[in-house]
Amino acid sequence: MTTIYDLHCHSTASDGVLSPTEVVARAIEKGVNVLALTDHDTTAGITEARLAAQQTDLTLISGVEISTTWENRAIHIVGLGFNETSATMTALLTHQAELRYQRAVEIGEKLAKVGVTEAFKQAKMLASGEVTRAHYARLLVNMGKVANENQAFKKYLSQGKSCYVKAQWCDIPTAIEVIHQAGGLAVLAHPLRYTLTNKWVKKLIADFTQWGGDAIEVASCGQTPEQRLLLAQWAKHFGLLSSVGSDFHFPCAWVELGKSLFLPDDSLPVWTKLSLD
Repeated sequence: MTTIYDLHCHSTASDGVLSPTEVVARAIEKGVNVLALTDHDTTAGITEARLAAQQTDLTLISGVEISTTWENRAIHIVGLGFNETSATMTALLTHQAELRYQRAVEIGEKLAKVGVTEAFKQAKMLASGEVTRAHYARLLVNMGKVANENQAFKKYLSQGKSCYVKAQWCDIPTAIEVIHQAGGLAVLAHPLRYTLTNKWVKKLIADFTQWGGDAIEVASCGQTPEQRLLLAQWAKHFGLLSSVGSDFHFPCAWVELGKSLFLPDDSLPVWTKLSLD
C-alpha cells in the first residue's frame, strides 16, 4: 500500500478555514498517512493537531511556513520535523508575528481610505489567530466588494494595488539557520508560484542551496506533468531532497489534502531524512 504524504497545509491558526482538529480529520478522510501542519509563521496549531492525531493511524510531524524576503519578493520556507520549543524558533516566530500584526493594521488603514471602515476589527473576527491578507480578502467577499478572494487580491491586496503593504520579513538564510538550529529541515515552498521566469527560479534555488536549504517542493496540486518533472530535475541538479504538499487552505475541488502528491521515480524524498516516530 502506498503511503500518502502531505507536508504543507494550513489551519485557522493562520489563514486556513478549518481548525487543526478538522484538518487532521479531513486528512484521514482523504487517505493521508503522514501530515505536516505548516501554518504561516506560527506553530500555534500543532498541539491541537497532535492531540487530534492521537489514537489514529495518522503520523503528524511539526511544521511551519516562514515568510522571507528575497530580491524584494516574498518567498516561503517550510520547516519540517523541528522542535517547536526551540528558543531560536520561538524568537523568530514572535518577531514575525509582530511584523505581521503591523502589516495587517496598515492594510486596514488603507482599506479605510477606499470605504471599508473598521477593516482590521472585522478581519480579526474572521481570524482565529493572526490577521492575514487572506482574511481581508474574505472580508471583501463577505461585504460584496468583490465576487471572490482572487478578485480581492487583484483589485486591492496585491503588489501595486491601493491597499497593498510591503512585508518586512526575515531573509532566507535566517529562516534556514533557525530551522536547522531547531533540528528540522528547510524546504523551499512551491517554487513555480512566485511569478518568476525559469532563469530566476533557478537562481532562487541556487541561492537556497548555497545557504544550506535541504529540499524543494516538487509535487503539489494543480501542476502539469511537465512542471513536476522540471522541479524534480532541478532538485536532482542542485542535490536537494524532494518534498510534497497540497498547500491546503480550505476544501475545494482543485487543492485538496493528499491529492496527486506523488514524486517522480528517481526523486529522493524529504521524509527519508525525517523522524516519523
